[in-house]
Amino acid sequence: MLRTTRFALAVVGLALRWRAWAALLKGAVMGLFGLWVAASTVSHAITATVPRAELMGAIGLLALAANLAVAGLLYRHREADSQALSVWLCTRNDCIANIAVMAAGAGVWVSGSPWPDIAVAAMIASLGLSSAMRIIRQGRAELRREPELFGAPAE
Repeated sequence: MLRTTRFALAVVGLALRWRAWAALLKGAVMGLFGLWVAASTVSHAITATVPRAELMGAIGLLALAANLAVAGLLYRHREADSQALSVWLCTRNDCIANIAVMAAGAGVWVSGSPWPDIAVAAMIASLGLSSAMRIIRQGRAELRREPELFGAPAE
């Protein structure tokens, strides 16, 4: 998340075209992450490995505290453009994932089964892929519309 945040900050003051391209890149990275989590989920389901519940809960709690602070700062800017939307969705997804990981850790601890972790991983993969599609769709629309915003005819 730190690298994508730095990348997002680097393009904040640039023209819409550059922010839209940055959002497309971040959407692609988010989509690749979603695919990686999906593949990892299938692998864990096949091997039925059980993660350490205490570690899942502790990491989830620390990450949630940091992500909630960032989400609070970003909330009012989330609809400005595709770049702002991508930063907001990354942070929102991280908060949701942190809560889900803590719940999965509790589920793994209670059941001794890997299935709560596998279910949460599938949800995180779905969230990443749907957010990536939303960002890419909006970024592409902004790139098509961008000449109109400055008085030039659209191609």
